[in-house]
Amino acid sequence: MAAAQLVMRYCVLFIFWTLSDAKISIVASDEDVLVNADQLLLCKAAGEGTITWSYSDEEIEDDNEHLVVEKVDESSSKLTIKAAQMSDTGTYTCKCEYDSGSTKQTTASIFVYEPISFGQTTTFHEFLKGERALIPCRVSGRPAVEVQWLRSSTLLVADGNQRITVLPDNSLQIDDIQREDRGTYTCKASIKGRPVSKMQNISVVINTPPEVIIHEKLKSVKSGPDATVSITCSTSGEPQPEITWMMPTSFDSTRHKFNSDKSDLTITSVKRDDNGEYICTAKNKIGESSATTFLDVSEHPVVILSQSEVRLKPGEMMSVSCNISGNPVPSLQWIKKGPDGNTGFSSSGRIRVEGSDLIIENVAPSDGGLYSCIANSSSGIKEEDFSLQTLPGKPSQVSVKAGAAAASLNQSAHVVDGGSPITAYILQWRPDAQQKWDQTVVQATDPLVATPLSPYTEYFLRLAARNIVGQGEFSDATNVRTLGTREPDKPFLTDREIHFEENIAKIPFKQLDTGGSPISSYMVRYKANKDDEWREKDLLPNATEIYLHDLQYSSDYHLEIIAHNPKGQSMPASLNFTVPQPSAVSKPGLGKGGVVGIVMLIFLVLLIAVDATCCYTNRCGMLMFLAVKLFGQKVPGSKSMEEGDGTAMKAPANGDPTTDA
Repeated sequence: MAAAQLVMRYCVLFIFWTLSDAKISIVASDEDVLVNADQLLLCKAAGEGTITWSYSDEEIEDDNEHLVVEKVDESSSKLTIKAAQMSDTGTYTCKCEYDSGSTKQTTASIFVYEPISFGQTTTFHEFLKGERALIPCRVSGRPAVEVQWLRSSTLLVADGNQRITVLPDNSLQIDDIQREDRGTYTCKASIKGRPVSKMQNISVVINTPPEVIIHEKLKSVKSGPDATVSITCSTSGEPQPEITWMMPTSFDSTRHKFNSDKSDLTITSVKRDDNGEYICTAKNKIGESSATTFLDVSEHPVVILSQSEVRLKPGEMMSVSCNISGNPVPSLQWIKKGPDGNTGFSSSGRIRVEGSDLIIENVAPSDGGLYSCIANSSSGIKEEDFSLQTLPGKPSQVSVKAGAAAASLNQSAHVVDGGSPITAYILQWRPDAQQKWDQTVVQATDPLVATPLSPYTEYFLRLAARNIVGQGEFSDATNVRTLGTREPDKPFLTDREIHFEENIAKIPFKQLDTGGSPISSYMVRYKANKDDEWREKDLLPNATEIYLHDLQYSSDYHLEIIAHNPKGQSMPASLNFTVPQPSAVSKPGLGKGGVVGIVMLIFLVLLIAVDATCCYTNRCGMLMFLAVKLFGQKVPGSKSMEEGDGTAMKAPANGDPTTDA
């Protein structure tokens, strides 16, 4: 391998020399030669002559085995230094005595050096922040080696504070080393006075103990399923510290989430249990550090009632408890809601608040209604309603208007409903105090009419209200004298009970006062508002409903009904109504599945028909196959192949017939 390299060097030198126009010259592959390496020198003269070599003014003999001289041709010679040693450093002279008698010579300097080595120089160092750092560079080589320190290709020199120093043993010293001093340093070793150098990169890491900062020492958040809070723990340190957390509640992976390095803690669906101290701890091999923050979880007030509804009879006692919670602790207040505003309660009296309990003694109808327990804090307001229901109050301020066969009752003051809507009224009447009360039940939305009564008769009347709890106290009895027989009162109509079936309307009505004589008939007439012509019809005296047919959709109608008795006719009762559009709900019909089913059925019928035709005409198809398999014979009546041309088919060798006999 060494011989091949030597030959290659010779070729290069020869080519270089050939292109040179010097009269005599020495060409060397390199002036700096590594110890134990071979070095080739080529000398070329401008003409033919005798070429000799000398070293340090001493001629090199042809038999020198270390410095080998070889003639290349009449005008060139080469000198090979075998396994160069440090002692081979010096000046080499090539002299040529031309045949013409003139002499020319030239010289070349060779420098032999030992390779630069960094030996056991450590290439990685760790230091604590603030300490004195010593970075050795152990280098060897000959001749003398010079050392320089670089960082990011910049030559390091002692700074003004003498913090960075290169020591006589070539070590780099940095006092009070800081994090910004971390990085890669380069030790550059050079052979003194020669362009031969070698560099060694050395990594420097500055270790620092962890530092932890949580900027928000107190963090406030309201609890709730949509509440989210994040706590950020800023850390520093080298090596990168590991972060751990201490929380006031157990870790819940569904609500407690960390980022990749655990510096951010995110809590979703914040609960009251999350309230408390959070400690972030950062730890590395140098040490550990912690920081603390407090999460103040304010909880929206919660109200829980011992019961949400109570039904009592007047005179009984009621007590309901209200338990409240929240953070901060909310205040508690009981109120009664009413159309004229809310009413509060004191700690004494028939209706009072004891602690968190609402107490009502000797319940009265006026106590019925909605009561609310309110919890109030800086986190919000929460209230829960409680319904007290009792019997309705006693009707008052009742006036009566008499007719011939009925009496109408009117109330100028609303009945106390006992906390539950009035559903009906019980009307009672009797001619004198000795007789049993007759009564009727009237819906709360209908007129209060006592009927049937007799003409020219004095009656005592009273009424009571009814709600979901029961019937209240009757009003004081009022006496009235009915009138003599006369024409009937107009019937009672309401659009609340009208019913439509397509363009047919069913309208119920009531005859409250017949005038003391039986109703003989009813006359009904109606028309669309856009028409001028009335349409009329008569009803039987016992009718209670009106049926109107063939009405126009989306049209407004006006209806009148008049009652007749032997004394005459009533005033007309009228009603306006609108016929709605027909229902948008489609009638039952064939859906997509039904259509597909019919198509498949038709296809199956056609398939069977074609198969039957094939079976009875050409002895083919599925029916023929099944007949043969099931009955062992052809389908009766099928035509044979030979009937068409009169030629009988031959029987096969096994004797089985192939046609019908």
